[in-house]
Amino acid sequence: MAGGREEGIASARSARASDDRYAWLVLGLLCIVYVLNFLDRQLLSILAKPIQDDLGITDGQLGRLGGLYFAMFYCILGVPVAWLADRGNRVRVLTIACALWSAATIACGMSHSYGQLAAARMSVGIGEAGGVPPSYSIISDYFPSDRRGLALGLFNLGPPLGQALGVAFGAKIAAAYDWRLAFILLGAAGLIAAAGVWAFVREPRRGATDTRPVAMPEVAGEAASFGGTLRLFFDRKTLLLVSLAAGATQFVTYATLGFTTLFLMREKDMTLDQVAIWYALVLAIGVSAGIYLSGRIIDRRAATDPQIYGTMPGIALLLAIPFFIGFVWAPTWPLAIVFLIGPTFLNYFYLTPAVTYVQNAVAPRQRTLAGAVLLLIMNLIGLGLGPTWLGMASDWFKASHPGHSLQLAFYTLVPFYFVAIALHFASARALRREHSETAP
Repeated sequence: MAGGREEGIASARSARASDDRYAWLVLGLLCIVYVLNFLDRQLLSILAKPIQDDLGITDGQLGRLGGLYFAMFYCILGVPVAWLADRGNRVRVLTIACALWSAATIACGMSHSYGQLAAARMSVGIGEAGGVPPSYSIISDYFPSDRRGLALGLFNLGPPLGQALGVAFGAKIAAAYDWRLAFILLGAAGLIAAAGVWAFVREPRRGATDTRPVAMPEVAGEAASFGGTLRLFFDRKTLLLVSLAAGATQFVTYATLGFTTLFLMREKDMTLDQVAIWYALVLAIGVSAGIYLSGRIIDRRAATDPQIYGTMPGIALLLAIPFFIGFVWAPTWPLAIVFLIGPTFLNYFYLTPAVTYVQNAVAPRQRTLAGAVLLLIMNLIGLGLGPTWLGMASDWFKASHPGHSLQLAFYTLVPFYFVAIALHFASARALRREHSETAP
């Protein structure tokens, strides 16, 4: 009998180990999809110079392509797609979305006018609306809360890896061949990734890894609806402030991402080949390190210091400001790249805390919609307005400073740093109050 019990224990341990290995496999596949998601999204900014030279578009038009036009569809459609995913098969939604944005990326490479490119970019936004929220929810159901920060932190390495790979390979392909070929090849890679998700990822049981109720048990039984989830964000001050602080941060980060390659090439005299090496390295190392480290800190500190979700990104942004100013001011591209390491690392301490807090704060059946609401708030502010603002500012300064219009436009982002910092510290105070009110 003792032998049978030991065999049962060994079998249970083996099953848990197998489940753990599969969870990490799922995380790896979803991270690959997120890399392609962000790579396709940012390829426009990476290849801005050859696209401008070919199609004759202004900085303002470029900003609207990468910001407002894309965000209108990406943000708004993210909500109904998340609603569908919360009621149906999240893996199926993710697969269809990945196939759609990849096909639209191929269409970007086949564009020969500003109107065609704008329509293709909007289509990319439609597809990408179904990418991230289902992934957040799937990961949260494969990893328990004490490992969720690490898992979501690793998943959130998708943006820096996508941006870095886009700079490295997109710039190399464009320099050697043509900017259109870069879009076509990367879109084809996305279609292959969609097939991989469909074949290998199983839909997890909702709430499978939750060992305790969410912080607000009265919402746990509520049917997941956009109205109910949105009300939750406005009724619960911490959720709203964390989301607004993340959005204000993204205003700076998306504006910077949208125009850094063009800025380095046009005003710092970098070539596409140099961008493909040095800027790609800064992105791959700096952003990845910031996102990973913030996830580790959240896992270690959040249980005893809940205000860390706000204080950590606020302090990081405060430290980033002098490095950002140095990057914009630097007279040569090597010095600019050295200064850029600072904000590239410190600007991204906000993402994992925001995503982890929202996923931990709501009921399992609300996670996809809650992730969509978070992305709606963040991306309407950051993705929709950040690149649009910087492009418009550059066009405005071009009349008086034609050789340095982008440099002056970048300086206008400094006040937005302080807005984001103030919101992060406000969220920290709200988190501290909420914790003291709910503590036993």
